[in-house]
Amino acid sequence: MTDIHTQFIDISQLRIGMFIYLDMGWMDHPFPVSSFEIRNQAQIATLRSLGLERIRYAPAKSAPDPDAIAAAIPATPVPVATESPKAAEARQRREMLAEQHASLLACERQFGQASQTFKRVTEIAHAQPLIAKEQTEALIQGFLAGVLGEEEAAIRLLSEKAGEKTSLHSINVTVISLLLGKAMQLSKPEMLELGIGALLHDIGKIELPDRLRWPDEQFSSVERQLYHGHVLHGVNLARKMALSPSAMLLIAQHHEYVDGSGYPGHILADKMSALSRIVSLVNRYDNLCNPGNPAMAITPHEALSQIFTQNKAQFHTPTMTAFIRMMGIYPPGSVVQLTDDSFALVVSVNSTRPIKPRVMIHNPAIPRDDALVINLEHEPQLGIRRSLKPLQLPKAAYDYLSPRKRLCYFFERGMEIPPIGEAP
Repeated sequence: MTDIHTQFIDISQLRIGMFIYLDMGWMDHPFPVSSFEIRNQAQIATLRSLGLERIRYAPAKSAPDPDAIAAAIPATPVPVATESPKAAEARQRREMLAEQHASLLACERQFGQASQTFKRVTEIAHAQPLIAKEQTEALIQGFLAGVLGEEEAAIRLLSEKAGEKTSLHSINVTVISLLLGKAMQLSKPEMLELGIGALLHDIGKIELPDRLRWPDEQFSSVERQLYHGHVLHGVNLARKMALSPSAMLLIAQHHEYVDGSGYPGHILADKMSALSRIVSLVNRYDNLCNPGNPAMAITPHEALSQIFTQNKAQFHTPTMTAFIRMMGIYPPGSVVQLTDDSFALVVSVNSTRPIKPRVMIHNPAIPRDDALVINLEHEPQLGIRRSLKPLQLPKAAYDYLSPRKRLCYFFERGMEIPPIGEAP
């Protein structure tokens, strides 16, 4: 599948025929979808009322601009000042930085909105369970609009400020589970049930004291038993919310493993639903990267390696294979050393082409805020040599790359940005 090239324009430049993308929450605009061709002036007026300064559109999917066509055939030749290669490169760099920052801000804004919705759902789950269900479904429908759209979806690492601890895990599990569900070619109804169950898989923890909401190796046997009780609490809440049987079953089985070593039922593979197998695996991955005690965290690369080498028997083989293929060898958040010996942070992985991720490279000559995310697919001479623990980085590289203590993921459209010096 070929990525659709998009670019940003000023909101004042909107015209009928443009195919535009709204990089904002689905509840923040009145349109039924977030990407569409502008059909009339009323839509333009509505778009301009949203408070956006710039908007993203796809030239290849937009109708030709009649004025631009007319302007392309001047009555008399007019000398045009040519741009020097150096000026063109500087301009391209500015445009790419602006697009890069806008895309990250859009992801973080949507993650923040999802966090707020999830918090509301947990607050009203007891008193207003049907409204909690309605808000959950709306949130997942919005996620699916991004995941199942025409463009490829990438897994994007966000800054730690994007999400607080309670919502971060549930949204991480939902984001990765939906991308995995898409990779495994689930139907849209199955994707909806997967998203709802993944978002609410830990809903039963609201019944626990704060100190028991995160697993701890120091738990006594009684505390561990109380913690395991969050699964049953979650099923009871799901029943009050009138969730579907498949979503309830997912919540009931999200700590089960195919070899029978999970809980609470110690069931085997044939008793686990396909959706439960996905969330059980993704839940384990995120708990390894984002444990209750941050000192116990391991890198994304180490988490994948541990799942594959030490925990292989616990997971459904086709699901695990699809997961590792989708995440790549170096998932977002991995700290790596490149083949030219420079250090980098993996910030984005295209879920359909994960071998060459997008990275931010430590370059002392460029201020951190001006560092471009480099797509290694465009750098045939550059690759990843090895994965590192953050503390293995030299101090200057550590300060520059700022490895995340907690990993926060969201969807990012798989936009293709050409290397500097090539025409867009």
